[in-house]
Amino acid sequence: MAVPVSQAWTVATYVLKQKLMGRKKYPLVLMLEPLFRCNLACAGCGKIQYPAHILKAELSPEECFKAVEECGTPMVSIPGGEPLLHPKMPEIVAGLVARKKYVYMCTNALLLKEKLHLFKPSKYLSFSVHVDGQREHHDFSVCREGGYDIAMEGVRAAVAAGFRVTTNTTLFDGADPNSVRAHFDEMMAAGVESMMVSPGYTYDKAPDQNHFLGKARSRRMFRAILSNRKKSWEFNTHPLFSEFLMGKQNFECTPWGMPTFSIFGWQKPCYLLQDGYADTFKELLETVEWQNYGAKSGNPQCANCMVHSGHEASAVDYAFSSLKGFMMTARKFMFPPTYEDADAQKLLNEWPKKSHGPLVQIAAPATTHNAAELQQVSGD
Repeated sequence: MAVPVSQAWTVATYVLKQKLMGRKKYPLVLMLEPLFRCNLACAGCGKIQYPAHILKAELSPEECFKAVEECGTPMVSIPGGEPLLHPKMPEIVAGLVARKKYVYMCTNALLLKEKLHLFKPSKYLSFSVHVDGQREHHDFSVCREGGYDIAMEGVRAAVAAGFRVTTNTTLFDGADPNSVRAHFDEMMAAGVESMMVSPGYTYDKAPDQNHFLGKARSRRMFRAILSNRKKSWEFNTHPLFSEFLMGKQNFECTPWGMPTFSIFGWQKPCYLLQDGYADTFKELLETVEWQNYGAKSGNPQCANCMVHSGHEASAVDYAFSSLKGFMMTARKFMFPPTYEDADAQKLLNEWPKKSHGPLVQIAAPATTHNAAELQQVSGD
C-alpha cells in the first residue's frame, strides 16, 4: 500500500467526521510554508520571487504549531522555499510528529544527506523529495547541473536510514512520457515508498512562462504516462485524482481543501494564487468569495489549473460523498487498476522526442510583491 494503514485510517475517519458534522468546506492538508528562501532558482517556480528581507523571514515553531492546531488537519505538507534551510526545521517536524500529524516535508534534497541526522524516522514523517524526472530532465527543470545526482544520493541515504521517502514530480510542456515512465522505474528501484505527479501551475511570477501545460495537453500527456502502468509503481495520490489527470474524471477545485499558511498569514484563496491574506483560518473560510475561483467560475487564473493542491481534496471528498464513490475508491485501493489502453500505448510510442536547450541557472530577481505584503512582514 502506498501509505501506512494507520495514515489511511486516520484520514478516512477525519473525513467521515467532517461529513457527519455537515461541514461542506473543510481542510484536508495544511500547506505550511515556514520560509520562501531556497537554494535553487527553478524556471517554473513562482514562490521565491521576493526581495531579500522577505526571503530572510521565517515562521517560528510556535507559529507553525498554532496554525496546525487552528486548522485541525491530519496531514501537514511543508513546502517552501527549501525547508531544510530553516534552522528550526528539526524542532518544527518533531513538534508536528509529537502531535501525531502526518508530515510530508518537501525538499529538493540538496541538503538532505547532510542534515539527515537531525531527524528521527517515524511513521508520521515522510521526506517528499522533488525529482522532476530522469537526470537530464530534472537538472534542466531545476536549472542546476548535477542536481539530480545530489538529490538521489539524499534519497538513498534517507531510505537506508529507515525514513519514509516519497517523490514529487511536476511536469511541464516538453516532458517526454517515456522518460517519465522510466523515471518511475528508477524511483521504485531506489526504494521510495510512493510517488506523486502533477502538472505545473502557471505562476505569473515564474521566470519561464512558455512551458506551462493547458488542460487538453495535460490530459493527453497524463493519459500516455499513467495508462498501461506497471504493477510495481506506487503512487501516493488519490486514484481518482490520477483519473482526473488522465481525463477519466471531472472535478471542480476545492481550494479550501489544502489551505496555505506562511509568513504573511493564511493565503487567499489557495496555495497557488495570492489575493490577500487572512489573520485566522476561520477568517479565510468566511471572507473568501469562493465562487470566484475554480474553472467553473470563469476566472482566467483557474482556467488551466489541474494541480493536486486544488483537485486532490475534491477527489477525496467525492469518495466520501456517496456509497458509489466510496465503493469505487475502495476497489481501486484494494485492486489498483493498470488502465490498459491501446490508444494510449500508441500515443506513447509515437510521442515526439524533444531536446532541451542549454541548461542555465536562473537567478531569483530582487523584486517585488505588493506593498501590503512587504509591510506585513517588515512592520514598516
